[in-house]
Amino acid sequence: MRPTSLPASLFLTFLVSCTVAEVLPVPLTVSPSRSQFFRGESVTLICEDENRSEGWTVRRNTTRGTRTECKDGWGKADGSTCNMTFLFPEDTGVYWCESRSGSSSSSSSIQLSVSGGSVILQSPVLPVMEGDDVTLSCRARNPTHNLPAAFYKDGSFIGDGSSGHMTLLHVSSSDEGLYKCNIRGHGESPSSRISVKEKPSTTSSPSTPPPSSSSSSSSSQFLLYGLSSLSAVVLLVLLVFLVKRHINRKSKDDQEDGEESLTYSDVQILQRKQQKPNGALRRRCFTTVLYATKTEEEEKL
Repeated sequence: MRPTSLPASLFLTFLVSCTVAEVLPVPLTVSPSRSQFFRGESVTLICEDENRSEGWTVRRNTTRGTRTECKDGWGKADGSTCNMTFLFPEDTGVYWCESRSGSSSSSSSIQLSVSGGSVILQSPVLPVMEGDDVTLSCRARNPTHNLPAAFYKDGSFIGDGSSGHMTLLHVSSSDEGLYKCNIRGHGESPSSRISVKEKPSTTSSPSTPPPSSSSSSSSSQFLLYGLSSLSAVVLLVLLVFLVKRHINRKSKDDQEDGEESLTYSDVQILQRKQQKPNGALRRRCFTTVLYATKTEEEEKL
């Protein structure tokens, strides 16, 4: 059986190399950090990628369109940053970061709401850590100072805030849900979801501070680049080896084909040479027998 052909080997090598280039997702941050805005306010969305600042873009799904990119009729792109200087209620929707390279890798999505009314709820736009305290603020457009407000979760009243604030202590998964607030005489805010993420377990001693997220991200990216470079070298060596093996196999097959045809011709010639002496010997024996018979008859006469 012949080995795998060169095109098939190159195709397999290409498939392996395609799995090496993995793009890690990056977080999307919002400034100011809240999920609700009044009409006419501004917001900045940032894809935080320290090493590939030009490799990400902000996309969104709204009533105006799906998977639209910052600068496609909304926002102003500056590298991996998207600035929205005047918000409209139609800008309410889901926003996320996506790689410009075409990779399917993307960040977690966030929900932004733009209210055309008089009241908004200021709450965390990103998931909060389990065990942390979360402060909710109910804000009116006019007057700007804090007013007493009532707070609701999933449609049920959960408490009042005399100065428009309410704090959820040591949140857990049971605190997840849709929150809104109401200021008497001004109106009600849109609803915003609060998500709680599980606190990661740690085995480090209390005296050892946990590594920062930026250093962990840099270490992961450095490791990824190292593995990618090593894989590229291995694939190059493998490609050279396959090419040499293909050339050597082709030369060996051509040589074997030549030897097979030469041996067959020699066998035919040898058989012919062997047949000639046997025929001559038979003729000599027959002549000798005739001569002896004739001589014997003459002696009898």
